[in-house]
Amino acid sequence: MTDTLTKTAAANAPINDTRKAELLSKQVKHIDIKSFDARPIVDAMSDMSFTSRDLGRATKIYNQMLADKDCTVCLVIAGSTSAGGCMDLYAELVRNNMVDCIVATGATIVDMDFFEGLGHKHFQALEIPDDDTLRSLYIDRIYDTYIDEEALQNVDHTIFEIAESLEPKAYSSRAFIREMGKYLVEHGKKENSLVKLAYEHDVPIFCPAFVDSSAGFGLVKHQVDRAKEGKPYLMIDAVADFRELTQIKIEAGTTGLLMIGGGVPKNFIQDTVVCAEILGHDDVAVHKYAVQITVADVRDGACSSSTLQEAASWGKVNTGIEQMVFAEAGSVMPLLASDAYHRGHWKDRAVRGWAKLFA
Repeated sequence: MTDTLTKTAAANAPINDTRKAELLSKQVKHIDIKSFDARPIVDAMSDMSFTSRDLGRATKIYNQMLADKDCTVCLVIAGSTSAGGCMDLYAELVRNNMVDCIVATGATIVDMDFFEGLGHKHFQALEIPDDDTLRSLYIDRIYDTYIDEEALQNVDHTIFEIAESLEPKAYSSRAFIREMGKYLVEHGKKENSLVKLAYEHDVPIFCPAFVDSSAGFGLVKHQVDRAKEGKPYLMIDAVADFRELTQIKIEAGTTGLLMIGGGVPKNFIQDTVVCAEILGHDDVAVHKYAVQITVADVRDGACSSSTLQEAASWGKVNTGIEQMVFAEAGSVMPLLASDAYHRGHWKDRAVRGWAKLFA
């Protein structure tokens, strides 16, 4: 009982601004894949064994996707690599026509990228005190990375403002995220925002669990406030997400997957093949290329750890051109992306502009 009272008192105590400033003093710097040429080290790692060789083959497959003029490249992101320093990396993939479609978690798109698009930052944890202390300072922790909770609440309220400005109807997450990109074009404070660049380059972003993020808080407030006033409100249509993403798969034909992490985004993009078949498109091929970077353990039967070979049993992925890389993505994605950027296959790619399908 005493411990509970102590925690409650701490939560209600004034925030120590000096201590908070000390903990939020070193910003995470996002890596610039253009600033170094990873081709020599990736080539050398390809001649090694273990994870090094896997990374070399995965990079080769990604380059094959970019060189294949018929291939639509889908970037799939789960986990916290955006907060950890890969945010500008993903933005450059969009800027340089190296991805055509994105499927991600709500956290990646809203709590991390849109968050920084509004001018907020992620910080390196120089020390990790008791997490109750962090809570008393309104600091949220992602492993060794900090977020200012007060800044994150600004995201909640901004999502609420966007929702309030739109026609009250059903929106796919793609349609709502496009409105977020438009907002950043007009009000954003960061050029290298994935959400902003995707809007400008007609690259659709899907978040199958969109409200599992700061977007959820803002949208709940929008619905509750409108309901109290007896007014209609907007909704997120998850079925429309699946239908729209499947439509892209049907139209695209040849597809390649570059997957960071796993979970819902991974299963969502893979399921488009099965959905196309259910809709009567028996000629839609499985995903031709697939790369997954994950640290998930294959023993527990989870989607995040299921191998791409396993996905073939479901009729989702071609087993001939796939590679699993069991590594922390923040440590290998900079090498893969820099290699692909400097090999330059993206320079000859046609712009897909799949977002225009839904204009």
